[in-house]
Amino acid sequence: MASKILPLPLIPGDLLRVIAPSGALREFKAFGQSVEIWRSRGYRVEITPQMDDQCGYLAGTDENRRHQLAAAWQDPDCRGILCAKGGFGSTRILEDWNWQQNSALPKWLIGFSDITALLWSLYTAGISGVHAPVLTTLVDEPDWSIERLFNLVEGYPLAPLKGCGWGGGAVNGTLLPGNLTVATHLLGTPILPHLDGVILALEDVTEAPYRIDRMLTQWRLSGALSQVCGIALGGFTRCEAPPTVPSFSLEEVLRDRLGDLNIPIVSNLPFGHDSPNAALPVGVKATLDGDAGILAIAP
Repeated sequence: MASKILPLPLIPGDLLRVIAPSGALREFKAFGQSVEIWRSRGYRVEITPQMDDQCGYLAGTDENRRHQLAAAWQDPDCRGILCAKGGFGSTRILEDWNWQQNSALPKWLIGFSDITALLWSLYTAGISGVHAPVLTTLVDEPDWSIERLFNLVEGYPLAPLKGCGWGGGAVNGTLLPGNLTVATHLLGTPILPHLDGVILALEDVTEAPYRIDRMLTQWRLSGALSQVCGIALGGFTRCEAPPTVPSFSLEEVLRDRLGDLNIPIVSNLPFGHDSPNAALPVGVKATLDGDAGILAIAP
């Protein structure tokens, strides 16, 4: 992998382009309010005309969504790309995609959930993106989380995040945040980054404990978990089984599948689906302290 490139800090007045690379947009009110948050900070936000296209559960055809990404990425005046929402579809547009061939000046790519595939693919090309709220969720974030996102892209230090430490000491590594379901479906593909020395930061939503078990077992069987140096767990929202269904709890599954790895692990960190979703840079140096329960981004 090429050396990681951190895009230059954003400055109010910069042009940002909005794309919908994944699911069809339905949350129009939240979308509009989130766009206004960026504009209120002084940024010029240009919305792709095809934003309300729909092709089944996708925000338009693969060709259309790939064109949105290419047009924004190649625009020399554009400094950042804001993803409208997650859902599903970003992996489809990564077939035959090459960041270097489509590149102008490296720019910020911001999103989470299904956008994990774009962020990890971009990281394999050596460019850091931002795991952070999309434009259908930003408006629901607390003030500190919104301010953290702007601090990140404008080049200011980030405060450490506090969670529940499982022990294992402290480790320095390369932070790789993403959605567990999307990341699991990248195993065995060229999109999966090298995981040696990585602090894997995972979150998910509406996945029953047995499905979390199945995915983490796949990570174990693939050998991928043996490569990482630490695991940071964010929110696993609405991932408990109904009370009428026999099941392990989410906590039991996570500890069973991860607790024997003998690496620092911190859970209950404030990032993921539903508020708060603290912004995390992709591919930067970080420290994970499994005793103190802290994830800190290197300055």
